[in-house]
Amino acid sequence: MAEILMSSKEDDKEKQSSIVVPIDDDMDVVKSNSPNTMDELAMELATIKQSAKRIAIIGSRNLPITHQQMIETLATALVMQGNTIITSGGSSGTNAAAIRGAMKANPDKLKVILPQTIGQQPSDVQDQLIGVPNIVEHSDRAMMTLADASRVCNREIIDDCNQLICFLSHTSKTLHNAVQYAEEGHKVITVFYLD
Repeated sequence: MAEILMSSKEDDKEKQSSIVVPIDDDMDVVKSNSPNTMDELAMELATIKQSAKRIAIIGSRNLPITHQQMIETLATALVMQGNTIITSGGSSGTNAAAIRGAMKANPDKLKVILPQTIGQQPSDVQDQLIGVPNIVEHSDRAMMTLADASRVCNREIIDDCNQLICFLSHTSKTLHNAVQYAEEGHKVITVFYLD
């Protein structure tokens, strides 16, 4: 520990105060592989303070109805605050609930990025997407497996957002990879574990 003495002016006869500052032996060493924490915190703070954000909501398809209702309510509230919701298609689960919630509040504040094309989606997903004004399709991924196309889609969704909200279980490798990708991209992340 080092002690630093501070005074306002030499001429003033004010009482000196002391501040104890911890000294770390490695403070003067900048590690080449460590991120600039101050810059990351400043970016996160700026994102949080934005009045309108681009918020990605992704997660598990296997959700009880009560969780789906909470996600739907969350998406509605976020859109009503002026945010844009970005998600993918889905007949049930997180993405479907996010779509329903955003559509209730303002369809123009919803962006759905599909892993492939609308034609490759099950009929119930196609039905749910009726009326969604902003859908991004990927015919170039038509020959990919749905699992591979979904991984690429999650990255595209994360690249397009300021903040990620993810609903997943501890065993969901694909969603854990998506969260890790968001961390590497210095996104503001909120994770809800369902188990």
